[in-house]
Amino acid sequence: MLTPEILADPVQLTRALVDVESVSGNEAELADQVEAALRAAPHLTVERHGNVVLAGTRLGRPQRVILAGHLDTVPVADNVPSVVEGDVIHGCGTSDMKSGVALALHLAATVADPRYDVTYVFYDCEEVESERNGLNRLARTHPHLLAADFAILLEPTYGLVEAGCQGTLRARVTAVGQRAHSARSWLGINAIHAAGEIMTRLAAYEPRTVTIDGCTYREGLNAVRVSGGIAGNVIPDECQVEVNYRFAPDRTEDEAAAHVRDLFTGFAVEITDSAPAAAPGLSGPIVKELLDAVGQPPQAKLGWTDVARFATLGVPALNFGPGDPNLAHKRDERVEIPKIVAGAGVLRRWLSA
Repeated sequence: MLTPEILADPVQLTRALVDVESVSGNEAELADQVEAALRAAPHLTVERHGNVVLAGTRLGRPQRVILAGHLDTVPVADNVPSVVEGDVIHGCGTSDMKSGVALALHLAATVADPRYDVTYVFYDCEEVESERNGLNRLARTHPHLLAADFAILLEPTYGLVEAGCQGTLRARVTAVGQRAHSARSWLGINAIHAAGEIMTRLAAYEPRTVTIDGCTYREGLNAVRVSGGIAGNVIPDECQVEVNYRFAPDRTEDEAAAHVRDLFTGFAVEITDSAPAAAPGLSGPIVKELLDAVGQPPQAKLGWTDVARFATLGVPALNFGPGDPNLAHKRDERVEIPKIVAGAGVLRRWLSA
């Protein structure tokens, strides 16, 4: 149970959240506890949609901001419950992103009179396929609940502001041949050999580096899976190379797809998955006030996050959280206690100034 004493301390709260196992699809117990804690706060209006819990102030402020975080984690790897060693909390989700969720829940419970109206969003299934993502589901069915002037996604950024995000696209590039018996290989055309040209183009590819609003995004296009072959005595007639393209926010999904198709002219290209990039979203006084509170310049988010969903809704959004993104999903995932304390202080100053 998330008691007032636990809610008042973001470090204790991080541990309490980690200790409730919430692998994607199993968030109900944690959502129940979050909902109960929020309903106990008289200054908040709370509603729930599945395992998405929302709470908001209704103070009549001229601007509204969102603090959002996902409740789920990747599968546990013998790292629940949490363990504290010195100034470090070890455990599944400590970095990605229960320490960030703890900041939002702590502020929701303890900041009753923020200078902006605030919507707090705690959602499920971020770590799995997009159609299960609770924020995606809410954006489709109740987009008005996500209306705001600005949003912060509390993904791990190690206490820095990471602006926007890369887009991501996956495609299947297929080389075709002609099947034959391997003892008479000259009667066939080996599709795996033909796929060598796909690899040659990838090896020669020079990814762009794009700077937008002072944030530098490094693109990448890489083979991530190769499949082909029928049997040990058959010349294969098909070989597929799955590629992943991470693209900068100056390209749309359609432009990214066209770029991949152009690169692999002569091969069949099937786009299997795509998600848009998000622009840095650094303009406006709300963002300036946040950057002033952080005290360090923003940098580009090298990866995809749900800030792109907010951008699609017309809500500028940034990533900011205490965890180290390089530790996300690791067996020895951990978060530094001073980062939790500092992050809570930054957001409290920003909301209360």
